[in-house]
Amino acid sequence: MSKPSVYIINFKVLYNIISEIKQFLNFDLFDFENEKDVIDDQKKRNDQSFIVLTKKKSENNLVNNKQIITVENYPFNLFSLVEKINSNLLMQQYNFQSNINIKEYMLNLNSRNLLFKNNKLKLTEREIEIILFLKKQKKSININTLQKEVWGYSEDSETHTVETHVYRLRKKLKKAFNDNNFIKSDKEGYFI
Repeated sequence: MSKPSVYIINFKVLYNIISEIKQFLNFDLFDFENEKDVIDDQKKRNDQSFIVLTKKKSENNLVNNKQIITVENYPFNLFSLVEKINSNLLMQQYNFQSNINIKEYMLNLNSRNLLFKNNKLKLTEREIEIILFLKKQKKSININTLQKEVWGYSEDSETHTVETHVYRLRKKLKKAFNDNNFIKSDKEGYFI
């Protein structure tokens, strides 16, 4: 996985200072003249996590404000600035990793919401485990395997826990999204 990026806009002095300690940092550093060039480069690199450092607030607002750190107070403490950069990058990475695409849906692990267009559905921890387990599989998964892998029960236990949970989850999905095909089944078992 590549390092996150820090883009410095029209602030050569700051770029030179941070470049001096670059080998100790957990991010790549880039120097640009304007915000548009930053956005173009960021798209080219496909950066999921990046911060923009600038002397003054952006007038174009091309970059999300959560990703901009404006250095207005002089003199500034370099270590505090680097700490702020790192904490912002960690927060971005945490938020990015908590969102999982499943079909045309977005599953947010932090909020435990399944999102589709403007609708959201609150899920239980067990429902999330079922969805994530089925998403990872290449083929249909039978009830015994789900029972063992998601619930930790032995495969030969007599229980209807899996069927009940899947039934309730399908019912919730139907009500929230009018989707009968999120969790499908065939003679082999369940799949997404």
